[in-house]
Amino acid sequence: MNEFDSIRPFNDAEVRGAIDSLLHDRQFSHILKGMVPFLPLSVSRGLLRFATVGIHSTLGFQVRFMKPIVKYILWRCAKGCSFDHPDIAPGPERYTFLSNHRDIVLDSAILDAKLHDDHFPTTCEIAIGDNLLIYPWIRTLVRLNKSFIVQRSLPMREMLKASQTMSRYMHYAIAEKHENIWIAQREGRAKDSSDQTQVALVKMLAITGEEGTAGAIESLKALNIVPLSISYEYDPCDYLKAQEFQQKRDNPEWKKSKQDDLTNMRTGIFGQKGHVHYQTGRPVNTWIDQLADQPEKEFFQMLAQRIDNEIHRSYQLYPGNYIAADLQSGEANNAHRYTTADKAVFEKYLEQRVAMAAQGLEAAGTTPDMDYLRTCIITMYANPVRNKMESEK
Repeated sequence: MNEFDSIRPFNDAEVRGAIDSLLHDRQFSHILKGMVPFLPLSVSRGLLRFATVGIHSTLGFQVRFMKPIVKYILWRCAKGCSFDHPDIAPGPERYTFLSNHRDIVLDSAILDAKLHDDHFPTTCEIAIGDNLLIYPWIRTLVRLNKSFIVQRSLPMREMLKASQTMSRYMHYAIAEKHENIWIAQREGRAKDSSDQTQVALVKMLAITGEEGTAGAIESLKALNIVPLSISYEYDPCDYLKAQEFQQKRDNPEWKKSKQDDLTNMRTGIFGQKGHVHYQTGRPVNTWIDQLADQPEKEFFQMLAQRIDNEIHRSYQLYPGNYIAADLQSGEANNAHRYTTADKAVFEKYLEQRVAMAAQGLEAAGTTPDMDYLRTCIITMYANPVRNKMESEK
């Protein structure tokens, strides 16, 4: 384990000490207070202490502590959450879930809760970028939550070594620890909701294998990759993403601050989502041999495209997606998929979100471009329709 100490989750012997450090962290106590504002801080801290009594493993922390929080968030902030996994089932196999990325915090947390609900024998170890670990309590919490660290803030010459270490760790987690893994298909969320797998990511997953396509296939098969599609009826961060689009358009040097990251986390967790759906595609091992004759460079490109296809075809689309697609095209090609009432609801929602984006820009001293903001948000909801239609051709 020493090789992986800089990136791995806590092991079970470290869990109680990590929980105690959270209990005494002032910032974390105030975050917890925000979830139950009607309780005094001393009471909410006491509840946290009580909720963690008897937890001595990372799996126990997820099931006893994180899962009830996820269930509470879904009850408060979603109309429902479903999980379909037609090609996998509970049993001895472990999987690497490679998914599109909708929420910084909840993507993997909801998956863990759903796997446990559906009687899978364990949850997932979670890949999380070190750029999000902006406070010590966040690093402690994610490592308790079975997260391993993707080191992104390294000099370029050290990135290859870090990628090799992470790839070896993922293979170790599957083969030796008998854990599932969750990892996003790309660094960061696709702000326009057009989900594309980074070729560099699939190369990293295969980096422990021998050179050439055959070695890559053997290495990837060991990870048992399952494409996973996450669909939100409403993206709580859509207006924040629209703000970012204009800020970057107006100033290519603009970058998010730590406070911006926290705002995105908070909004993603507690914002209204409508219905949320998770669905697995066909496991990569069932079709990867079809690419065996490809040269190595073309192999990785085709693999990424096939994974995208599995994710896109597994989208669950909502009336707002179809309405946005028709607003974008100026036609009514999808009018049979929504009602007049659906359209009125979505257009009112769109108007509100544009106004929220404009308000945020004004507060930052930027003049909002209302037409541009509206186009950005429409595009976010229209792109899943385009991608799914392309995947079904």
